[in-house]
Amino acid sequence: MLNSTPPFTLTFLGGAGTVTGSKLLLKTDKHQVLIDCGLFQGLKQMRLLNWQNLPLNVEELEAVILTHGHLDHCGYLPVLTQKGYNGPIYATTPTRDVTEIILRDSAKIQVEDTAKANHGGYSKHHPAKPLYTSEDVDLTMPLFDTHLDNEWVIINEDMKFCFRKSGHILGSAFVELRCKDRTIMFSGDIGRRKPLLMEPPAFIREADYLVLESTYGDRLHEQTSTYDELQAYVRHTIDKGGVLLIPSFAVERAQELLLILNTLREERSIPNIPIYLDTPMGIDVTKLYLHHRDWHSLSDAECRTMMNNVQVIREFEQTLRVLDKPGPKIVIAGSGMVTGGRVLYYLQRLIHDANNTVLLVGFQALGTRGSLLLSGATEIKMQGNYYPVNAEIQQISSLSAHGDQADLLWWLSHFKKVPLQVFLNHGEAQALEALRLKITDTLGWGCTIAEMGTTYELH
Repeated sequence: MLNSTPPFTLTFLGGAGTVTGSKLLLKTDKHQVLIDCGLFQGLKQMRLLNWQNLPLNVEELEAVILTHGHLDHCGYLPVLTQKGYNGPIYATTPTRDVTEIILRDSAKIQVEDTAKANHGGYSKHHPAKPLYTSEDVDLTMPLFDTHLDNEWVIINEDMKFCFRKSGHILGSAFVELRCKDRTIMFSGDIGRRKPLLMEPPAFIREADYLVLESTYGDRLHEQTSTYDELQAYVRHTIDKGGVLLIPSFAVERAQELLLILNTLREERSIPNIPIYLDTPMGIDVTKLYLHHRDWHSLSDAECRTMMNNVQVIREFEQTLRVLDKPGPKIVIAGSGMVTGGRVLYYLQRLIHDANNTVLLVGFQALGTRGSLLLSGATEIKMQGNYYPVNAEIQQISSLSAHGDQADLLWWLSHFKKVPLQVFLNHGEAQALEALRLKITDTLGWGCTIAEMGTTYELH
């Protein structure tokens, strides 16, 4: 009787039908590897998934491979180590450095938020507990095993992989994995054709299977000048006598904003008002650009000038002083989707005033406060209290670390061999379906929208 066991399977444990919680389990009859290990964010029912046990035996998991250091791709790692995982975590060197900053900040925020919830009595859990702490991060970081791009790494007799630069954020990479006699390409997140800080994504010529992100699969980025847009919002808010508050991701987005604002300031395109960077994580990531010159397109001089004319805020007491200081100012504060961090303290004081502007500069996952603000919410809940939204809410969509539909199709056009199957993940329903139709109609490729928890047999 012939053995009917498939050569290997791919199971989507996260990042399917959503842009958060990316986790993909690759299994053969002898081995299993996890590609990305991200945290779920956004709607409460998504966040609750972080507390559920993963449907895998941690003792049998041989390796974790990270595409990059964003929380939705690396933020579950300390939970994995809590559960007993002690194998290698493969990553590029900058991804390891970025991940450590991200995880330590995540642990700190969780511990602080839990303490506030217990003190304020607005948690349904008694007592509320953090998902993980800094001690869990301490156990996680020694597991990292870093490698260069284009360097082949042997995991076991069935699997080997290498990283290829993806142009998304510092250290981000595609994972080209050879399993037995097949090649699987995991895109992670794909950068744009002409990124501001990164080099463009590497071209991939062939793969038997492709797991492709679809964050902006249903839209095209605006072609307007980000410099002009940001200049206009700064001037508009100053004319109102208000504060321009920019919730920002710490990795790449904060650095882009610093570069643009510094250029506008030196060109005298915006007035000489205070600019504050209130994200300790963003400050630490900015320093990494000088240490990883091979992973971005900036010169050493450009890296250093990003911090010119900017007042750095590290301690919470400094945050309070910035809030009390009168007059127009620009504040860049984490987090980018307004899910936590220092930006909440600014919003609590500024969101009620129509003279102020909240400028969103990145993707806002469904259910996040950023998404609610964009949808026109009249009030927003923060730390157990509701605050009326009177401030002007604006968005710059031309600043994005993700390729849009045209960028994704441009990247796919460089394949010389048609994949046997494309699996779409890391997108919401509309984006997934729009990109699926575009790929099948324009390229004629087989394309499947991955479903959460579903196992696919690969031959």
